[in-house]
Amino acid sequence: MQVPIQHIYKPSHEGSGLLYAWFLSIHTRVDIILYSKNTEGELLLVVNRIYDALCRLEKMANFYDPASELAYVNRTAFVSPVVLSEELYSMIDLCLEYNEKTLGCFDITVHSENYNQTTIQSVHLSAEDHNIYFSRPGVAVNLSGFLKGYALETIKSILNECVIENALINMGNSSVLALGNHPVGTGWNVNNILLHNECLTTSGNDSSERRHIVSPRDGKLVEGARQISVVTTNGAIGEILSTALFAADGEQRKALMGIYAHCRVYIYPPC
Repeated sequence: MQVPIQHIYKPSHEGSGLLYAWFLSIHTRVDIILYSKNTEGELLLVVNRIYDALCRLEKMANFYDPASELAYVNRTAFVSPVVLSEELYSMIDLCLEYNEKTLGCFDITVHSENYNQTTIQSVHLSAEDHNIYFSRPGVAVNLSGFLKGYALETIKSILNECVIENALINMGNSSVLALGNHPVGTGWNVNNILLHNECLTTSGNDSSERRHIVSPRDGKLVEGARQISVVTTNGAIGEILSTALFAADGEQRKALMGIYAHCRVYIYPPC
């Protein structure tokens, strides 16, 4: 039976130590580097907290798990309003907000039946009753283009609570959190991008055959081998923006890059 969490620990002469841990969660490999004066045992407790938090998120918001809270919502929210957990409510609320803030390029309803650009208007949240209701059949909410970025923010909160100042979290090479500094340098160099207390999120197709992002314009998979990376201070917002920028057409992408000019954007290959 596979051990959920594996790790390597190396002490240093300066009194600090480096713990490297890895495990599978949210359909991807999670790699964690913690550099701290905490003991190996204390750092492992931090990693276990992260692992437990990601398992909780997966049970809540996994679109593909029929036992998840989100799957229950997708099955029943057209029949009658569904009361949401506080966290899932806030996640969906943020995604609806950023549908407008990304000119419709980020849309959590693109996997709905008979999808069109107005489908998201059929998702109704009630702040008073803390519930969700779909006003037409076939609507489905999919948070897959958002969840790993949100997970980075959850991990950041755990690291801050545990006073871990130097850390690198890599979720599948597409969602990265970099806190503090590398043991022998300033910040963390990821894909030739220097990160310091920032997140790097990447969306796109790494080949012409591997397509997975749906365009809100026509409900079809975005074609072409291209990747768009965004550097932000918030992983959830970064994940939204990288997905939106990849799904956008040329004019929309130009407009979004103007709106979010405070973020660093890297496009491969360049447009």
